[in-house]
Amino acid sequence: MIQEIKTYKTTDLVLKINNNYDPSKLNISSWNRYLDILCGDRHYQKEAIKSAIIFLASGLYTNIGDLIKENWNYSRNVELHNRYNSLSDYVSQLQFAGKLAANIDLATGTGKSYVIYGIAQIMLGLGLVDRVLVLCPSLTIEDELLKKFRTLAEDSTLLKAIPEESKYKNPSIKSANVTIKQGDICIENINAVYERTGSSIKDSFGGNGQTTIVLNDESHHIFNLIEGKSKESVNLKKWKEFLQSEEYGFKYILGFTGTPYIKDEYFNDVIYRYSLRQAVNDKIVKMIDYVSNNDDADIEIKFQEIYDNHLQNKITYRKVKPLTILVTKDITAAKRLAYQLMDFLAEKEGLSLEEIEEQVLIVTSANEHKANVRKLKEVDQKNNLVQWIVSVSMLTEGWDVKNVFQIVPWEDRAFNSKLLIAQVLGRGLRIPLEYQSPQPKVRVFNHDSWSKNIRRLVDEVLEIEMKLYSKTIETGERQKFHFDVYHIDYEKVAREKNSEKKHLEFDYTKGYIELQSQVDQTEKETEYTNISGDVDLKNTLIHYDTFTIDEIVNKIINELKLRQWEGKILKLPTGDYSKEKLPPKEEIKKIIRTSMDRVGIKGDRLIEKNKHKIESSFNTLLRKKGKTIFYERIAKDPYIISTRNIDKESLSVGNLRHNSTVFYSSDYENELPNDLLEILNAVIEDESFVKSSSKEINSYLFKTPLTLVFSKYEPERRFIEHLSKPVNILKIDSWVKSRDIGFYSIEYSITSVGGKHSKIQTFNPDFFIKISYNEVVHIVVVEIKSDGDVTDENKAKLKYAKQHFEQLNFELKDRSINEVYHFHFLSPNSYNTFFEYLNNGNLLTDKFRSDLEDKLEEDKIEK
Repeated sequence: MIQEIKTYKTTDLVLKINNNYDPSKLNISSWNRYLDILCGDRHYQKEAIKSAIIFLASGLYTNIGDLIKENWNYSRNVELHNRYNSLSDYVSQLQFAGKLAANIDLATGTGKSYVIYGIAQIMLGLGLVDRVLVLCPSLTIEDELLKKFRTLAEDSTLLKAIPEESKYKNPSIKSANVTIKQGDICIENINAVYERTGSSIKDSFGGNGQTTIVLNDESHHIFNLIEGKSKESVNLKKWKEFLQSEEYGFKYILGFTGTPYIKDEYFNDVIYRYSLRQAVNDKIVKMIDYVSNNDDADIEIKFQEIYDNHLQNKITYRKVKPLTILVTKDITAAKRLAYQLMDFLAEKEGLSLEEIEEQVLIVTSANEHKANVRKLKEVDQKNNLVQWIVSVSMLTEGWDVKNVFQIVPWEDRAFNSKLLIAQVLGRGLRIPLEYQSPQPKVRVFNHDSWSKNIRRLVDEVLEIEMKLYSKTIETGERQKFHFDVYHIDYEKVAREKNSEKKHLEFDYTKGYIELQSQVDQTEKETEYTNISGDVDLKNTLIHYDTFTIDEIVNKIINELKLRQWEGKILKLPTGDYSKEKLPPKEEIKKIIRTSMDRVGIKGDRLIEKNKHKIESSFNTLLRKKGKTIFYERIAKDPYIISTRNIDKESLSVGNLRHNSTVFYSSDYENELPNDLLEILNAVIEDESFVKSSSKEINSYLFKTPLTLVFSKYEPERRFIEHLSKPVNILKIDSWVKSRDIGFYSIEYSITSVGGKHSKIQTFNPDFFIKISYNEVVHIVVVEIKSDGDVTDENKAKLKYAKQHFEQLNFELKDRSINEVYHFHFLSPNSYNTFFEYLNNGNLLTDKFRSDLEDKLEEDKIEK
């Protein structure tokens, strides 16, 4: 069975260390017993330490440039050559050129501190350095490192395993408030480097850079943009400047991070990598699953789903106290969210705000929250009251919290780069001792409406799945199937017109208002997908806010009393009413009751949507009528788009198990690059895939200029199969399946529920089919849907697309361009008719009308 996990090209950016060194210069095997005791069965820690020591101490390299040159010239690492134009271009982008400086990428929660300690001890033991400076970004991390290092330094078994010939065998673990002597390891946060008093950094390390190794924890802070003007932010910005300082002259510099990105760009000096994906597979950290399908944007519903997940975690992981972390883009958003969350929890649990405040911890770099950062050390304890943590995405690392089982990125800006994704995920990866096996999971409750846009980033950080990709063909026989299509854009010009004069009588004598059926609670389903591709469906019972009939009536009466009527008359079943003669409450209540009865609403409470409908009905009476603004669309000149400009598209191999299909030419072995050929062959040969997952098409019948064509669901697959039949393809010059984004977008407008707002959106039709007939080029544009897919959105798409192509045909005819466009909405039950019309010529005379088009136009949308 094909292994669908494929390491991304990120792995190819890791520099390979040469293991063929002179053992007389470095006897690393003498440290094997020490590493076995230090690292246990965590093989990746041993590998990381050995890679670092060979780089620093083997004599093969005098600086990072030597390692890069070796990888550039002697490895078959195509990715490096794709990333940089030349070796000099690569070297010019190094952070610390000329130094033995590099970074080690270890996923959060995999024990970086053991690797840092092991490198420090071995470098001291080898006598290459006589001092070690461990720098970190915060006091929190400093405290944790001091505690861990002192425990390791006092471990008698570990001490006995240090080789006899070692120069410094028993380092003292200190901070910079005392003098650092030869053989010492100093651990400090970067802020202490710039302290004028109480710090020995300058006295202890000034001028000693050649015999000091600097080990930088969370090294991504050195290279990324740091926002804010606080002392901590300013010092983080100066971290790199300190390492480069000639006053110190540091020769050996290593960085350690689980997020080795400058925004989305992977570090260019990584010498060892143990990825998040590997850590999950090895069960070193929690399994991760995140939302792949959820349509709830309402904050109240989101809170209920998050709360339900939290309650489930409290049952599943009852041996500990599960935590939920909500992550925001900045401090202001964190404060706002914390207050909204506390209001929700207070109402949900029937507790006072004071009691809820003890459960919610806000953690930011703001002065008012500094004490909260220190409280993080205690939140895992069962007797600690904190259950919810609200944090900013760029919060300095260092919390060693193991009981996080739910992470909520609250907006996309908290989760929109590889750096932020890795940091946010890192908050919940560590596994509590009580749940080492089976592997626990952390649930990431993101919103799928924006997670789809960043899925690529998530996949690359997690190294998710093997992917196929489709691109345009530029050489060979099938490149002749490229063609051009015409498009037009529109200028929107604001026009003013007088509103139609409304009668001064408002007639509600029918005695009811159209309401929608309602329930005050319902089950909402959320789909989660973990990083192995397994899908989990989670149902949450959602409660909707409701309002009594009396509350609604009182509000309407108050509005009628306070607002100007401007001479209007309100006609109700019991008579006419005006500003001077208001309708009685009982009459309005009767209308509401009748409205409720019509749609089967029992009791005396209404959900918010129905409340709004009733209030809006009466507010119309009080609304002023005047001039309105509308936008007239004026067509610009037609322009050409070539199919040669279609963007590359990818498809996860795992999707081929879930209704997707890859179509390929019978000549595919001569058309595809080697990497893509290898994956496609693996798919074809894997008998565990369903038969419909891949389809070979005779290259003479595959009249498309794309290497591969993907269908995402059955109606698309069946349409492509029809397109490829000999009887049909003979009538066609060529065709392309468009992309979901780009190539050819059509604008449409859809009115929101309630009719108040129109939202402008775009869609990209699925297929463009070129047919030449009687010296005229016909382009048949097809949007594929399932049978009976009659929605307001599809009605709007059909309406605006037909208008667009009518306008385009007018513009082309006006310019004597012999090209005509035909647009159709099509579903499987009309495929046979469509292709029959194609063969008899009626498709090009606009006599074809699909079953779906008929249904969509039964109820015309108002222009």
